[in-house]
Amino acid sequence: MRETPELFDQSALKRQRRQAHEMFLQNRAATEVEERLSEINRAFTALAVITPFPSLWQGRLPDARILAPAATLALGESSADLVIHGLALHTADDPVGQLIQVRRALRPDGLFVGTLFGGQTLFELRASLAEAEVALTGGLSQRVSPMADIRDLGALLQRAGFALPVADTDRVTVAYRDLRHLRNDLRAMGEGNALAGRRRTPPPRDLFPLAERIYREKFSTEDGKLAATFEIVTLTGWAPAPEQPRPLRPGSAQARLADALNTIETALPRGEDT
Repeated sequence: MRETPELFDQSALKRQRRQAHEMFLQNRAATEVEERLSEINRAFTALAVITPFPSLWQGRLPDARILAPAATLALGESSADLVIHGLALHTADDPVGQLIQVRRALRPDGLFVGTLFGGQTLFELRASLAEAEVALTGGLSQRVSPMADIRDLGALLQRAGFALPVADTDRVTVAYRDLRHLRNDLRAMGEGNALAGRRRTPPPRDLFPLAERIYREKFSTEDGKLAATFEIVTLTGWAPAPEQPRPLRPGSAQARLADALNTIETALPRGEDT
């Protein structure tokens, strides 16, 4: 079997998360999951939470098994009826593999809820650093983790075999005094640069001052601070089960849309039915 390339330096990632102490986005994502679960008329009896921050979930779901993120999850087949992946999937080397493992761990009609940072996260920082580095060196380095677009994330649920997949987003804009303030906050959240291919040598001396000037010119708030976007994507999907609702086959409808809308159906002229 071909090994998955290492996108993230797992040792650096674990070290950053051990030192993390700023949990406002993690708490926001966890609250969103709780609200989703409160809207589901169902009692879950075998819960598992995959999270690098166990204390965040122990008080919220005291009956859940808390598991650390890993390439191979400590989940037995059909061992859970609810699995939560808490704001860590965006740092998985193989997110599809993670989702497949979760789906296999779910019992029929079991629920998966996952949160992760989406593709619009820190787009201001990415653009400013890229423009500054190209201006200074003519090239680019991996300084911010790649993150997937919400449409691609929804497709991942389907690839992993989930039924009734849904992906939606919550965008949060945070204002920072300067670029140092933003970088320090990312480290405090355990979201510093842990890419395996990150540059290990010091950056050009003028990189961050130039990036901050570009940032202020393009993405400053009305009071002169730096606006930073965090896109929290929530994924939900169900393990397939025979009793789940399914879409009707094309052509199997028993009523006409025109009748439901109380209008007259008009056929297109030949050659215009594209």
